[in-house]
Amino acid sequence: MQDSFHGVIAFALLALMLWVGSQLRSRLSWLRASLVPASIVGGLIGFLALSLDLLPGYSPADFTALTFHFFTLSFMSLCLTGGGRQDAPGGGGSIVRGGLWLTLAWSISLGMQGAIGFLVVTGYDAVTGSDVSGFLGAIVTHGFTQGPGQALTYGTIWETEYGIANAAQVGLIYASLGFLMAFALGVPLARRYLTKGLNANRASRLDDNFRLGFFTRAGDDEGNQQAPGMGRMVSHPGNLDSLAYHLGLLAIAYVITHLWLTFVQGIIGNASPFGINVGVLFSHNLFFLHGLGVCVLMRMVIDRLGLSHRVDDETLKRITGSAVDFMVVGTLMSIQFAVLYALLAPILLVTVTVTIATLVGCLLIGRLSGNLGPERTVTSFGCCCGSTGTGLLLLRMMDADFSTSVPKELAFFNLAIVVVNLHILMIFAPIVPSLTPAIYLLVFGGTAIALIACIPLMLMWGRHGRASSPSSGWAEGVPTQGHAAAQSDSASASSPTISKGAAS
Repeated sequence: MQDSFHGVIAFALLALMLWVGSQLRSRLSWLRASLVPASIVGGLIGFLALSLDLLPGYSPADFTALTFHFFTLSFMSLCLTGGGRQDAPGGGGSIVRGGLWLTLAWSISLGMQGAIGFLVVTGYDAVTGSDVSGFLGAIVTHGFTQGPGQALTYGTIWETEYGIANAAQVGLIYASLGFLMAFALGVPLARRYLTKGLNANRASRLDDNFRLGFFTRAGDDEGNQQAPGMGRMVSHPGNLDSLAYHLGLLAIAYVITHLWLTFVQGIIGNASPFGINVGVLFSHNLFFLHGLGVCVLMRMVIDRLGLSHRVDDETLKRITGSAVDFMVVGTLMSIQFAVLYALLAPILLVTVTVTIATLVGCLLIGRLSGNLGPERTVTSFGCCCGSTGTGLLLLRMMDADFSTSVPKELAFFNLAIVVVNLHILMIFAPIVPSLTPAIYLLVFGGTAIALIACIPLMLMWGRHGRASSPSSGWAEGVPTQGHAAAQSDSASASSPTISKGAAS
């Protein structure tokens, strides 16, 4: 039995690092001020412990598989969660228009980051005489805009199918640095908007609960948020614990997805129509994408049969949130110090260049988007550097109770980015190393340019929509009546379940 404990203790170490991170966040004033999540704090501690060989018998490789499966679970539990109220505060057009601005920011970043990363590494090779694959720069877009799960997924495919050495490791490194950049620049940006009073939700503020990382006791009389509930019991505890019941739903989806992939793999074999290795698209490395579809169908069936009362969305949200926490700490602990050290210069060059370009792009698109522009700026920057969850956390600084329409826009955004970027996410991303540099830049850079060309159309739509409403003046530092109205217009908005864009 002793041999069976290795994987269990690896999971226990992830949980331990999360606990240590939460305690340090609550006790160290500079960590409270930084608002860095416990998962990042704990992940960095775990990375240092592994690098210094303070966890004998364990290496970064022991946490890679756990990271992949927690990422997969976070997506699948997200898609089992119901959509909640679909009525859009302030009018459906406003939600769609705002969601499209967020979609533009993310989609432009997806193509732009990939092209920039590839060009930076290629330029680095030309200057230094190195022989680093340009695709180790290209994978930055999957680490930044999509997060550790997809970076690991596509990196593994590139590494095993196309021989791009260390692609998975470099993807995880970019994902980790993306989280750090999102908070290092996103938090000061959100604070700047708060200081200038540019946020629409005037009741939003950073209370002690937010800084401490823990809720105070119920009945707090200093304006701190009272601890919310974790959901309702669906199954009677005399029969089955409700949490175990919901995990069982996810288990059904996991088994169905596995059977589906195994079945399709047996049919298509090594088929490669038009030179595209179709088997890659149906490999278990893309388990999350197929699992997402299975869970969407499962939820549709559940709702159609009138069994939605047998599923508690809040419980599924807690599973999603917990999986994301474990995924982040696992991502940092999966980094191999030797790979980071060997490729430190090109990785930092790519990270800095991509971060600056992304920040400038999000600032410009946020400024052009009109009312709620500051909220969209910090949200899109978080989504384009960390995850949709990171964007939601930054948004919460400016819209604590999610009373604006931006959370609903994020719900629309999660669907729209899949549709807009379907050609990249489903066709080109898994087979990137098989493309010539010219084709790669045409696909990724061309997508970014084509979407930038859509901005004038969005502005025309916005001007038409504002013909009967006050214009936005947030860019000049003076919140207008129209901007302030955004709060009251969307006061009934409820927060949707948000995760990294699915192909987030």
